[in-house]
Amino acid sequence: MKKSGFVALVGAGPGDAGLLTRRGADLLRKAQIVVYDRLVSREILDEIPDSARRIDVGKNAGNHPVPQEEINEILLREALDGNFVVRLKGGDPFVFGRGGEELELLNENGIPFTVVPGITSAIAACCYAGIPVTHRDSCSSLHIVTGHARKGKALSINYRALCELNGTLIFLMGVSALPELMAGLLEAGMAAGTPAAVVENGTRPEQRKIVATVGTLAEEARKAAIHSPAVIAVGEVCSYGERFDWFTKLALKGKKLVVTRPKASAGTLTERLRELGAEVLSYPCIETQRLSVIKGVFEGLSGYRWLLFTSKNGVDAFFDWLFEAGKDARALSGTKIGAVGTQTAEALQNRGVCADCVPETYDGEHLAELVKDQILPGERVLVLGPEQSSGGIEKVFGEAVSYDYFPLYRTSRRREPPENAGEILSSDGVIFTSASTAEGFAESLSGEDLSGLTAFCIGRQTATAAEKHGMKTIVSEEASVQSLVTCVLDRLK
Repeated sequence: MKKSGFVALVGAGPGDAGLLTRRGADLLRKAQIVVYDRLVSREILDEIPDSARRIDVGKNAGNHPVPQEEINEILLREALDGNFVVRLKGGDPFVFGRGGEELELLNENGIPFTVVPGITSAIAACCYAGIPVTHRDSCSSLHIVTGHARKGKALSINYRALCELNGTLIFLMGVSALPELMAGLLEAGMAAGTPAAVVENGTRPEQRKIVATVGTLAEEARKAAIHSPAVIAVGEVCSYGERFDWFTKLALKGKKLVVTRPKASAGTLTERLRELGAEVLSYPCIETQRLSVIKGVFEGLSGYRWLLFTSKNGVDAFFDWLFEAGKDARALSGTKIGAVGTQTAEALQNRGVCADCVPETYDGEHLAELVKDQILPGERVLVLGPEQSSGGIEKVFGEAVSYDYFPLYRTSRRREPPENAGEILSSDGVIFTSASTAEGFAESLSGEDLSGLTAFCIGRQTATAAEKHGMKTIVSEEASVQSLVTCVLDRLK
């Protein structure tokens, strides 16, 4: 008998990828099928495993190209085929998200499921706009109302009852009905001077907000061309919108940056840039693949006095293989360790090993220069790095130093052009952490004019690769994520 699958109904939150819950992220990493709406942010979609199949059901405000009934059938069909299905929905699936409707058919057919709450935009968008939805001095209740009627039907809202509540009112999916909503409140007796606000694209880098009054909000929103998705708030708490504003004050708010590192190693850099308010476009330009390693290499480690690591990827590949061979850092006892830069040294430290030598200029040539005079006659050196060596160490050592070079991984460049080339080319900067990311970037955008781009680079070698393709370059002082972020801040804030 064929085993049925499983469906996880996951709230993706309001847009900021950092607001996806840990539980939601864990389930997303396990997904075989991901069914998602347009309101799910690109940053969260970037977390979908490459092995998973994506199904875009395209639901957006006022535009449902895939009917709800068909979405329900898709979930059932994929689960019956034995798949682990994640249904990603913007916000919270049970707050005007039709999550209950999607579970009905699964329940009728005995398909097991789980539901993961998401942070609703009703609260998050206001939070990012500096509006506390409750405040002891202003209100003691919160009411969330849909501003969107069923197709072919009029809005059915008891405005008088809402006015009598004296609490904060939040309208979701109500931009197109904003004039009607405000008029309804006024007719029911709400004072025209009552503070009101609308927050467009809440929690996202492109967020905009208008703080006005019930009497003026509709016209102010029209003049500003406010569009969905947006959250409407009404109540005294809206008056805090300017005083408690924090999101627009982030150092990189309004800046768009392209990160070219492989997805697996881009996390810390991307996270830090987003914390500072930047919109980050993930565009991995290289892929690394671990090579087969002869077990004898690890058996013969004791014959080397020096191990030189030319990259973080090399460190990770080496120690993965070392552990698989039944050994650990003790196998390096008595061995001198060299690292090409602070990032590589940090990777070693994470594996319990401290580098003895790290050059001030982060490339193989300067690493070789640093250790050359410390290598005694007869001492053997093992250099560990990518399949294609940059040649810097070989150039310095020549025949003067006895060394072996052992490749641990292969780097392949991205060749297919990006779908969002225009967005990438108009960004405020592209971040390269290695020469190979710069080369892969240029190769995938072959034929495009890259002279208008600013490249933030780790190391002179990386900058040279970017300059070769016409980009203006800025080099971080150290080969670390923090130094690179500082470099971006100094230039763009």
